[in-house]
Amino acid sequence: MDPAQEREFAHQRALMVERHIAARGIKDPRILKAMKEVPRHKFVPQVVVAKAYGPGALPIGSKQTISQPYIVARMIELLELTGKEKVLEIGTGTGYQAVVLSKLCAKVFSIERINELAMRASELFRELKIYNATVKVFDGTYGWSDQAPFDRIIVAAAAPEVPEPLVQQLTRTGKMIIPIGSGSSQKLARVTRVGTGIQIEDCGAADFVPLVGRFGWKE
Repeated sequence: MDPAQEREFAHQRALMVERHIAARGIKDPRILKAMKEVPRHKFVPQVVVAKAYGPGALPIGSKQTISQPYIVARMIELLELTGKEKVLEIGTGTGYQAVVLSKLCAKVFSIERINELAMRASELFRELKIYNATVKVFDGTYGWSDQAPFDRIIVAAAAPEVPEPLVQQLTRTGKMIIPIGSGSSQKLARVTRVGTGIQIEDCGAADFVPLVGRFGWKE
């Protein structure tokens, strides 16, 4: 890509962060910086590149979407990352959120059930020299037991309820951000592990594709 185009994308990224993220109340300077750096246009199909830095969610193929920038920032902010955490992400898509996370935590383990999307995410990790994020193709509702426990879990699809295997894979003081519900009645939930139980906070309305899997919605 020529330098002029790179500069234009950088300018659009700065505007995206200012208008669609910071203006909507996201204050964490580390998140704002990460989202200014990650080239979101690389994670969407060529036909929607012009909209990559707009406020909306965009199609990425296979009936999946890349979440709107504000929601990515909001979910990550709710994780309260310090930089030392091991994070499990369910629903890699093309890997945008995983790359943003990779700049804010120690390690990202991401699961995607659609092979083409996972392959694209892997390519982008390599291209962007992201060495602390890994993706595998699997049913994300089972989690990633041989890498557990995780300090944080982030789920980019809406489940009927909190999948039990994911709760079991949280550390003792771990947190999970997950949309719960179907259609237009979804809520963003923050699940905190408290001893052997969990505490669930309602963090507002959400609008995600369904989490399909053994402990999610059936296909």
